[in-house]
Amino acid sequence: METIFVVDDCDVDLVMVKQALEGSYTVFALTSAEAMFELIDTVLPDLVLLDIRMPDMDGFTTLGRLAADARTATVPVIFMTSYGDPETEAHGFEAGIVDFINKPFSQTVLLRRVGSHLRIDDLIKRRTAKLWRLKNGIVSVLADIVEFRDEATGGHIDRTSQCIRVLIEALRENGVYANEIAEWDIDTVVASARLHDIGKIAVSDMILNKPGKLTPEEFAAVKSHVSEGERIIDKIVAKTGDEEFLQIARLFVSYHHERWDGTGYPYGLAGTNIPLIGRIMAIIDVYDALVSVRPYKKPFSPDLALSTIMQESGKHFDPNIAEVFFLKRETFKAIAANTEKHG
Repeated sequence: METIFVVDDCDVDLVMVKQALEGSYTVFALTSAEAMFELIDTVLPDLVLLDIRMPDMDGFTTLGRLAADARTATVPVIFMTSYGDPETEAHGFEAGIVDFINKPFSQTVLLRRVGSHLRIDDLIKRRTAKLWRLKNGIVSVLADIVEFRDEATGGHIDRTSQCIRVLIEALRENGVYANEIAEWDIDTVVASARLHDIGKIAVSDMILNKPGKLTPEEFAAVKSHVSEGERIIDKIVAKTGDEEFLQIARLFVSYHHERWDGTGYPYGLAGTNIPLIGRIMAIIDVYDALVSVRPYKKPFSPDLALSTIMQESGKHFDPNIAEVFFLKRETFKAIAANTEKHG
């Protein structure tokens, strides 16, 4: 059963709306926006019926706060008002509401309008989920193409994707860069991380799979996978549109080889000038490389890899992220140990 929040400082209107909708929906009648935001910490609505004129926080301000919160940004909002003038209606639709219901209202009309918008919202969610599956499938295929060509990094993309999710959630739980992370869609970020090495498509197989030390020219070719990856992402954006997951993928591509002390490539950025996504990917990318077989080295033990990471805290890696990484070390060890293929 869908959940509906009704927010109105008029007790009579709250009773009428609740009577019309109860039995068909789970209804929470709330006398202020503040009460609604407190409830959102434990219950998320499928639709909000919102009065415009309320004493402490009016409908437009409330709508803005709902839109700014990732948890409620896509929840449909219907304004209920006695002031249905064209200017107010136009302002409401520009602000993002899906409908107006003028007071006094018919309970039958209210029930039908609510049902109509919930059906539309459900259709949108199902179509969005279908598009997400399609998009994620395409991303996975592209990432697999890279991995099939680079014989040295088997399983790297799956392992780093798992580790990225663990580390981001740990950062949020420990209050490290939590405000910035709160604005992220974690599923989109994790999916985008799979493209961090997409530029390797443009690097010769002979170089990617060379057993032994690379020449300076060959190493330069490997480093070019960053600029090649940027070019590929930009080309996809030009053809399909600048979607969020492509913007995030470009951050992963561009900055996962930057170093906290400014000695990384390709831009030589330092400290927090490196986007947070790049700083997170850097530590995960190196850890997985350390614990994996490479043509030029045997795998490090997870403990030795962890020790190496911590020695590089404040040099290669953001020390705040390295500290949280250390806290979750057992989880990262388990991901490495449970991987069947490290070659």
